[in-house]
Amino acid sequence: MNYIQNIFSPRQNKNNPLFSALEPILGFRPKTVEFYERAFTHRSTKLKDPQGNAFNYERLEYVGDAILGAVIADYLYKSVPSANEGYLTKMRSKIVSRGYLNKIGKEMGLMPLMRSNLALSKFGQNTHGNLLEALVGAVFLDKGFAPCKQFIYNSIIDPYVDISLLEGKITSYKSLLVEWCQKEKNNLRFNCEKDDGVEIIKHFSVTLLINDKVIAKARGTSRKKAEEKACHRAYFALQDKIEL
Repeated sequence: MNYIQNIFSPRQNKNNPLFSALEPILGFRPKTVEFYERAFTHRSTKLKDPQGNAFNYERLEYVGDAILGAVIADYLYKSVPSANEGYLTKMRSKIVSRGYLNKIGKEMGLMPLMRSNLALSKFGQNTHGNLLEALVGAVFLDKGFAPCKQFIYNSIIDPYVDISLLEGKITSYKSLLVEWCQKEKNNLRFNCEKDDGVEIIKHFSVTLLINDKVIAKARGTSRKKAEEKACHRAYFALQDKIEL
């Protein structure tokens, strides 16, 4: 088993070295180490808890996603009192977007704390954001809502969230194009084909059409990535018509 750092211990007490590694990140001393050990355990370890359930961060990621979304919604509601529902929804989506959470998780240095059977080089960028959400879930279960909210403000909102900068930031070109096409009553569709060939990594070729007119083409290692890349290209081809 490849432990990125030898910080884990089966002891469920405050002598566990994971506490020392997390204190600078959290700003407080955790109470229950089990939540944080789970938050930094990847499914590749195939570990089980005493009840025989999978012991990894995925369930905590689900909890953290919900708590983070609620706190960000509350923050935006109070910070921008003149904003309408559409603005608040769009800004929340930008803050909790996978790309933005990946950036924050990476800057917080969370991945080196993860234990896994795989080398770090095997993980994609989404792991940074997954661990951040799992950590939020762990704080919530360990400390409760109020301390978790304070942690989100201290460690995520205050150092990383700038509303003025985010207002002009596009986090999903596909979402932007879909919204614009719906507003303008345009028909947006994708034609997707999986490339046949000798490449080890398979690619998908996507053609983006609006009202049956080809606007952009792109390739990617997944259909989702290819569609987003095609939308990126389509946005620049149509940006004189699209209002942010």
